[in-house]
Amino acid sequence: MVINPTYLATRTRSSVNWADAKLRVIRSYRDWLRSAPEIQQMYSLNMPVSAVRTKVRQEFERHRYVSQMPVVDMLIFKSHTEFQETLNYWKQLPHVLKYFRADENPNARLPKNFMSGFLEVRKTLLDGMRLSF
Repeated sequence: MVINPTYLATRTRSSVNWADAKLRVIRSYRDWLRSAPEIQQMYSLNMPVSAVRTKVRQEFERHRYVSQMPVVDMLIFKSHTEFQETLNYWKQLPHVLKYFRADENPNARLPKNFMSGFLEVRKTLLDGMRLSF
């Protein structure tokens, strides 16, 4: 596989008006949806293509009510950057799976503070060592 850094590269630009911004968002959304099977295959994701498409929709819906044009332009830029990095295989599997973390393990949570997380991991390690002896 030949690495072509200009694959999917576009110039950064600002939207002229809201109609232009809407077209750019829809184009970006469609690009993501069309590439979902390829993303699932490239990264060997253990989930159906429909789950990838659902997550893409959730990410776009999260920013549905943004009402400032510069913010919309920045979100479009970030979306295209993520799209280019994903399809050029510049990301590793954990980078892609971070979007599905809550979906894969509903019990996944962050510790309340550093010390409780540290003690929880230490207890798990000690229990594992006791079982191995």
